[in-house]
Amino acid sequence: MNDVDDIPLHVIHLDQDDPKKCTSRKMHRHGLIELHSNLRKSPRRGFLLDPLAGLLLGPDDKAKIERGAAIVGLDCSWKQIDESVNYLSRKTKLEGRTLPVVLAANPVSWGKPGRLSNAEAFAVSLILLNRWEQAKQVLKPFKFCDEFFRLNNEPLQAYSQAVSNTELAELQWEFFDKPN
Repeated sequence: MNDVDDIPLHVIHLDQDDPKKCTSRKMHRHGLIELHSNLRKSPRRGFLLDPLAGLLLGPDDKAKIERGAAIVGLDCSWKQIDESVNYLSRKTKLEGRTLPVVLAANPVSWGKPGRLSNAEAFAVSLILLNRWEQAKQVLKPFKFCDEFFRLNNEPLQAYSQAVSNTELAELQWEFFDKPN
């Protein structure tokens, strides 16, 4: 199902959430991602999607992606995000990256800025790197797929056109309120 040109997508799964609501497991069943419960088998280089990172994933990261770096999601409970991210940053060499603001369309966090499922986070990551088709494939198995693209159409279109991470960082505040 994956295309040779697809960006490698991986999830480090910490088994902290309800398996019935787990987008990572569903993406894995559809052959869209590699799922790892053992850190030693996860990618050695790439970007960890970390909402606490402070550095955005974006155009400045394309060169590393083109050289084979993976995008890695962390499947953990939002309630345990701090401990989980700290654990991974000590145990891996993955570079933490956050995403520009978009609205969640998943049923657990619908309409909440930044409270994305892994499927939504991967879709945004791929769009930032101009991989729209792969982004659509990642969300295709989910009922909220069309809603996600409808809710975030304008920001996603703008984000995909950014030429630098600095421009991307400024662009998000044209669509969302900047936090104080």
